[in-house]
Amino acid sequence: MSKRLFIQTLGCAMNVRDSEHIIAELKKTDDYELTDEISDADLILINTCSVREKPVHKLFSEVGSFFKHKKSGAKIGVCGCTASHLGDEIFKRAPYVDFVLGARNVSKITTAVNTPKFISTDINFDESEYAFGEFRSSPYKSHINIMIGCDKKCTYCIVPQTRGDEISIPSELILKEVEKAAKNGAKEIFLLGQNVNNYGKRFSNSHEKMDFSDLLVKISDIKEVERIRFTSPHPLHMDDKFLEVFVNNPKICKSMHMPLQSGSTKVLRDMKRGYTKEWFLDRALKLRQMCPQVNISTDIIVAYPSESEEDFADTMDVLEKVRFEQIFSFKFSPRPLTPAANLTLIDDEVASARLSALQNRHSEILDEIVLKQEGEIFDVYFEELRANGAVAGRSFSNFLVQVNGSEELLGTTRKVKINEAKRMVLYGQLV
Repeated sequence: MSKRLFIQTLGCAMNVRDSEHIIAELKKTDDYELTDEISDADLILINTCSVREKPVHKLFSEVGSFFKHKKSGAKIGVCGCTASHLGDEIFKRAPYVDFVLGARNVSKITTAVNTPKFISTDINFDESEYAFGEFRSSPYKSHINIMIGCDKKCTYCIVPQTRGDEISIPSELILKEVEKAAKNGAKEIFLLGQNVNNYGKRFSNSHEKMDFSDLLVKISDIKEVERIRFTSPHPLHMDDKFLEVFVNNPKICKSMHMPLQSGSTKVLRDMKRGYTKEWFLDRALKLRQMCPQVNISTDIIVAYPSESEEDFADTMDVLEKVRFEQIFSFKFSPRPLTPAANLTLIDDEVASARLSALQNRHSEILDEIVLKQEGEIFDVYFEELRANGAVAGRSFSNFLVQVNGSEELLGTTRKVKINEAKRMVLYGQLV
């Protein structure tokens, strides 16, 4: 009888891909099968996030619950970014945890499972040329890492301390993985990296020189690939070549994540982001001009310790000028091992008021944006069954669209006319 694996994934798309790699390795070596029931599992894993404080707190409440509900003999492992930065402290706070595996040590999962109190948190362990087994959560799209780690020095960000230095994965390995996924039915390819448009700056060994724009072109040349998405590009590296390839390549989906973080040049300097308000606006507005149908999303941190009311007003100004289709916004959360960890925090009432003002204004902008989608016709790639006889997918510009339908729509691209537009979902009918 095969062993059973329960895995919970917190955080970003790269964590999702790491979990897929973990599952693939365990299937390959020990024939594990996935289960949704903790009490049935022989192995219970939590793949953690440490970008903000809340997911770290969730880790210990979750593993405590796992311990209460696990069957006798089942093992519990903590993986991911929080494992990287807490290390053996996890054993001290949760002694029933069997192993700790950092975000740059995924290939060691089989050793971890079979070694009592195993711990490996080397943030510069090099997995850039490791051949992971094959597993995808969805048969319709494939997440593919193109790089690991991050060389940026953003003062608020713990990622360089949990995922190590930036290394690009050789293009020949990426292209082989894309070809395999596409031939197995994944028509949409989703490329992952901390700063994808910095791809190609450093490899572990000697490899063909190639930047991100060139890689996009190479992937688009693969016949079975119909759509290409990626996250996250860095505003600093959005040169004209990159924008032109993005706009003019017909397989690249017209949605761009541009992490702003702050609209104030002064705060951006304090954050060590490497660009100014003016540079960000130049890139975003040029993109809007070149590609009117583009969907732009962003990340914004409010109440960074040096943020004044005037600085926050600059952020609101960028919001008004760019009119993002989506924002991920948070109050500043001090993270350990970062330069900003011990800065004096802005009063929480002020921080909360700024966050509310930002989110409320964005909701108004979003209402105006989605209302304009009513009556429009989109090409939608369906990939998800929903309750009550519905199927959902994404438009080329990344709107989530839902229609009445069945599983026969999954993995197909169909034209949909939008009848009703809500903030999070556009409802339509096949045409």
